[in-house]
Amino acid sequence: MANSTPQAAIATFGSVNVDVCGFCTRLPKPGETAPGQRYTIALGGKGANQAAAVARLGGQSQMIGRAGNDMFGAMIRDRLDALAVGRDHLIFADNASTGIALISVDAHGENCIVVIGGANMIVDQALVDHSAATLRLAPVLLTQLEVPLAPVLAAAALTRAGGGLVILDPAPAPSDGLSSDVLRGVDIVTPNETETETLVGIRPQTTSDAEKAARLLAARGAPIVIIKMGSRGAYFHSRNIQGFVPPFAVKAVNSVGAGDCFNGALAVALARGDELPRAVRFAAACGALATLGPGGAGSAPTLAAVEDLLQIQPS
Repeated sequence: MANSTPQAAIATFGSVNVDVCGFCTRLPKPGETAPGQRYTIALGGKGANQAAAVARLGGQSQMIGRAGNDMFGAMIRDRLDALAVGRDHLIFADNASTGIALISVDAHGENCIVVIGGANMIVDQALVDHSAATLRLAPVLLTQLEVPLAPVLAAAALTRAGGGLVILDPAPAPSDGLSSDVLRGVDIVTPNETETETLVGIRPQTTSDAEKAARLLAARGAPIVIIKMGSRGAYFHSRNIQGFVPPFAVKAVNSVGAGDCFNGALAVALARGDELPRAVRFAAACGALATLGPGGAGSAPTLAAVEDLLQIQPS
C-alpha cells in the first residue's frame, strides 16, 4: 500500500506487535499453571490497535513504526492491508524480530500481558525523518510509550508544528512518571486506571478520584487529560471544560485493546471537528464495543456499530 504522495491521514506513531492470547477461567497466581480453553494469534500492539480502530471507523489511517522481516512481520503486513491501514512508513527490519505480546484473559475479560518489544525498540529519529511529511499533515497523531520516548516527542513536535493535535496514551506508564516537558509536548494524555495510579498515585475508582488525578496531571503541564476508567466511564479535563461520560452497558468478553479503540475513536471524532465532550462520548462507546470482540486490533468496531450504541444509550 505504498503511496509516494503524503496525505492528510490520522497518523499513528508507535508499536506493532503480534498478540498471542490465551483464554482461561481465571488468571494464574505467581508460580501457578492454570488450564486454558483456547488461544488466538492476531495483530496487536497499541499503535496497530489504534490505527486499526481509526480505519474501522472510516478514517484515513497511516501506521508509522517498525516490525521484523519475519513470519510475524508478514502477518502484520497482510492484516494492515486487509484493514486498509496505510503502511508507507512501516519499516521491516532485518536486525530485529517482530514485537510480541503474551496475553492471558480470564472469564470476566480481565487480562495480564507480557510484551517483548523487538523491532519496536529500534524506532528512532530516522523513522521520524522518513515519515516527516505525513506527520506534518496529520490532523491528529496517536502515540504511545511502547516505543522509545525521544522519537515519540520528535514526531509529536512535527504534527503540532503542522497544526495537528497529539494524543498520548501513556502506556506502559513509566515508574518515575512523566516530566512536565513530556506532558507539555502533547495535547491530550489518556491514562487508564493503572496508568493514572502510576503517574499521580491515585487509582480512580470514582469521578472525584478521576477529577483529582486529572487536576494533578494538568498542573504538571498536560493541556487536556482524559482518564479512562473502563467499566466506570471516562472523565475529561481541560482548561475550559470538565466532565464525565458514564459507562455504556455491555457484557465485556475481552478488554484487551479496548483503551486503544477508545483512543482511535477519539482521534476520528476530533479530526472531524467534534467538541471534547462529544468526542469523549464517541470514544467511550467505541471502547465499550471493543470489549465484545476477540481483543486487540480485531476488536475494533465499525462506525455504524458505534452510532447504533450511541442511539440505544443516549446521554
